[in-house]
Amino acid sequence: MPSPLAHALVGVSLAAVPQPIERRARLALAFAALAVAPDLDVVGFYAGIAYEHPLGHRGVTHSLLFALVVAALLFPLWSRLAPARSVSVAGLAFLALASHGILDAATDGGRGVGFFIPFDNERYFAPWRPIRVSPLELSRLFSGRAVEVALSELVWVGLPCLLFLGGLFGLRRRWATRGA
Repeated sequence: MPSPLAHALVGVSLAAVPQPIERRARLALAFAALAVAPDLDVVGFYAGIAYEHPLGHRGVTHSLLFALVVAALLFPLWSRLAPARSVSVAGLAFLALASHGILDAATDGGRGVGFFIPFDNERYFAPWRPIRVSPLELSRLFSGRAVEVALSELVWVGLPCLLFLGGLFGLRRRWATRGA
């Protein structure tokens, strides 16, 4: 898995899409939390749930159905945070949650991601897996391998997020000059 920081960065980047700007900080926090949340399934290790079980790590909490259900259940929150855009914000919340599994599938470790649980318990990887896997244990998150993981995430997560944000900024400037 990428580090929690990398997952959160994707959520924060998605929060830059909706307007108005005064609500963006709250959406950034909400989307960052959603992007990290699927890894709460590691609690299952302490409960004796096997990695390969649908409730195990990278299982149901990493599925597209989970992302859809959580984004829909939180719709009242999106209606408060961005009333005029609650449907599009709910869609972005789905993307923040779904991005977690997508990033995990692009790592060079683990046992795949259960994108289609509960309909299909198979675990999948992306065809291209350039992201170095981050350790699951918090104590190992700051080990000697941390620099290698951080550089990998900088290139494969940070840079695309920066390009995405730059593209949004460019589009907004273009739209602003057209309206003037």
